[in-house]
Amino acid sequence: MVEQRTVPWRGLVRDIPDFPAPGVLFKDITPVLADPGAFSAAVDELVAWSLGRGVDFVVGIEARGFILAAPIAYRLGAGFVPVRKAGKLPWAVEQEGYSLEYGADRLEIHADGLPPASRVLVVDDVLATGGTASATVRLVERLGAEVVGLGFVIELGFLAGRTRLAGRDVHSLIAYPATPEVDRT
Repeated sequence: MVEQRTVPWRGLVRDIPDFPAPGVLFKDITPVLADPGAFSAAVDELVAWSLGRGVDFVVGIEARGFILAAPIAYRLGAGFVPVRKAGKLPWAVEQEGYSLEYGADRLEIHADGLPPASRVLVVDDVLATGGTASATVRLVERLGAEVVGLGFVIELGFLAGRTRLAGRDVHSLIAYPATPEVDRT
């Protein structure tokens, strides 16, 4: 059984204006990771949400997704598979382009990274526009695996990323509302 704790999530998330580009308000989870109780609670809560899904592999999206996905995979008794930005994996890869709130990029996964019909949990730190997560879903499914859920620490509702994942089981620990200036949660 996974212990549930009350964590002041929002007080641990740091806002960094104009990063990585002017006009972007970056939500930094580094303080969550640095706080032993908050970090273990984040892993525990995502594990608790994932139980019963029959997860074979946890796919972590570069880079902060790795930090969360690896201990989640360990706790679930599943394998860990990284999805990285283009040019960083040393083996044959599948690639997928994606857009984000401040540009475009490409993701890669090892071509033999997931066996067909395996059950996959996708983990990342932030769900923003949904571009990175939806590109990862396409990569996982191209390898013949099934995405059984997507877990995030933060969801930026005002960027509507969940709409790109329509029909998917999505869970976030902190959900910022659809209108950023009316944050009542």
